[in-house]
Amino acid sequence: MPKVLVSDTIDQAGIDILSQVAQVDVKTGLSPEELIKIMPEYDALMIRSGTRVTKEAIEAGTQLKIIGRAGVGVDNVDVPAATRQGIVVVNSPEGNTIAAAEHALAMMLSMSRYIPDANQSLKNGKWDRKSFVGTEVYKKTLGIVGLGKIGSHIAAAAKALGMKLIAYDPFISIERAEQLGCRLVDIDLLLQEADYITLHLPKTPETTNLIDAKALAKMKPTTRIINCARGGIIDEVALVEALKSGRIAGAALDVFNNEPLEPDSPLREVGKELILTPHLGASTAEAQINVAIDVAEQIRDVLLGLPARSAVNIPGLYPDALEKLRPYLQLAETLGNLVSQLTGGRVDLLNVRMQGELAQNDSMPVVVAALKGLLSQALRERVNYVNATIEAKERGIRVIETRDASMRDYAGSLHLSAKGALGEHSVTGALLGDGEIRITDVDDFPINVPPSRYMLFTRHRDMPGIIGKIGSLLGSFNVNIASMQVGRKIVRGDAVMVLSIDDPLPDGILAEIMKVPGIRDAYTVTL
Repeated sequence: MPKVLVSDTIDQAGIDILSQVAQVDVKTGLSPEELIKIMPEYDALMIRSGTRVTKEAIEAGTQLKIIGRAGVGVDNVDVPAATRQGIVVVNSPEGNTIAAAEHALAMMLSMSRYIPDANQSLKNGKWDRKSFVGTEVYKKTLGIVGLGKIGSHIAAAAKALGMKLIAYDPFISIERAEQLGCRLVDIDLLLQEADYITLHLPKTPETTNLIDAKALAKMKPTTRIINCARGGIIDEVALVEALKSGRIAGAALDVFNNEPLEPDSPLREVGKELILTPHLGASTAEAQINVAIDVAEQIRDVLLGLPARSAVNIPGLYPDALEKLRPYLQLAETLGNLVSQLTGGRVDLLNVRMQGELAQNDSMPVVVAALKGLLSQALRERVNYVNATIEAKERGIRVIETRDASMRDYAGSLHLSAKGALGEHSVTGALLGDGEIRITDVDDFPINVPPSRYMLFTRHRDMPGIIGKIGSLLGSFNVNIASMQVGRKIVRGDAVMVLSIDDPLPDGILAEIMKVPGIRDAYTVTL
C-alpha cells in the first residue's frame, strides 16, 4: 500500500480521503533534517505553508510521486527540483478563494474605519471618537491588481458596495474585465487613480517589489493599499516610509517578506495607518476543509494512476484544458509510443499536427502526452507528464507544432511524424464517438485499426499471396493473429499491413518475415 506523509496540520476530511488508498502518517513540526531522513519511505507528501520542501528533501524522496500543497501558493516547494524528478506538484487554486477575498475586503473596511485601533482604545478604557474619523468606500475607486478567481470575487463584492472598479491584469481580455464591471488600465494609471488598491497576483521575478518607492510616489495621498496575496510584492521598507511621511493614507498586510514577521520589523512601529494580520487569508473553517479535500483527492487520484486537476508543473494541463482534452491525451501518448518504435527509438524531430476540432484547442497538453509516449520505451516509468518536455529537450528532440482546422473522416484527429534511426515514419489517430482510439493512417497509408498490446507492421508490395504467407509463417511459430488490415493507395503498388497478435513475436521471426518475397520492411510494436 502507498504511504503518504502529512507534515502540516490539515483537516480530518483530507486524512479520511487519503486513508482510502494509502497508509497516512501525520508528522508535524519536522525539522529539515528529519524530513529528509524519512522522505525515502513515502509515495506522496501533503503540506500547508509550514513545511519547506527543499531540493534536498525532494531528491531524498526516491519513491515520491506527488507533493500536494493545501492552499493556493507553492512558494515553499522547490518546483523546478520536483519537475526534474518527475514529481507532480499540486495545489488548491480555488479552495480558499472566498476566504481570501473576504479577508481582503475585511482589511479594506477595517482600515477605512480604524476598527482595530478603535477597538483597542475602547478596551483600554477610553472613549475617543475624534481620533478615529474614517472614510467611506462608497463611490471610491478600487484598483484590483490581478483579476483571477479572488480578484473577480472582490470585484463583485466591491461593485455591490457602490465602488468604481479599475483593474490591471495583462493576461485578461477587455471583454472579461467589462463583464466584471472593471475598466482595464495599465499599472501606472491604476496607481494614479485608485483610492484603494488590492493585490491578487503571485510572487514572481516580475512582481517582486512591484509596489516600490516609485510606485508609491505615483499614488494619491489618500490611497490605501491591501496585500493579502504574497509577501515581497510590496517593498516593506518603502511602505513604512510612505506611511510615516503621509505619502499614502494607509495599508493593510496579511503577508510579508519573511514569515513569521520579525519582532524588530519596522512594520510594527507604524500606528493606526497600518493593519497587520498573521497570514489569515485562508484561515476560515470552510476554506481549511475545502483545500484539504481538494488536494487529498488529487493525491488519491495520482496514486491511482489518474491525472491531477491542478498540477502547477505540468505544462498546459489546467483544469479546463484537461477536461476538454482528456480523451485525446491517451491518443497522443499511444501514437507517440507507436511512432517511436517505428522509427527505431532515437528520435531527433517530432512533428505534431492537430487536425479538425482538435486544432481549436491548446496544443501543449497534447504535445506533452505525445512526448511522454515517445520516450516511454527508453525511459519506462521515469518519464511522465511532469518531466516529458525536459527529458525531450535534454535528448535534443525538436518539436514542430502545426494546426489544420479542415475536417477529414473524423471530427478531430492527431498526426505525428518523426525521424529516427530507422528513417522517417508517421501515424495518425482519432477517437470514435465512444472514445475508442483508432489508428487511421500509417506512413500515409489509410487503415482503421484499434491499438493492441502486440502489433506487427509490414511495408510490402501489394501482390497475391503476401497475406497468406505471413499468416502461415506466424502460425508456424504458434503466433495467433487477432486482427489484420491492409492499407494501400493503388492496386499492386506499395501497401502497409497491420496485424494485432496475442503474444510477443518469438526471436528470429522478423528475419524470416523479411525473406518473404515482396516484404520490404517489418516492425514489431509493443504498446
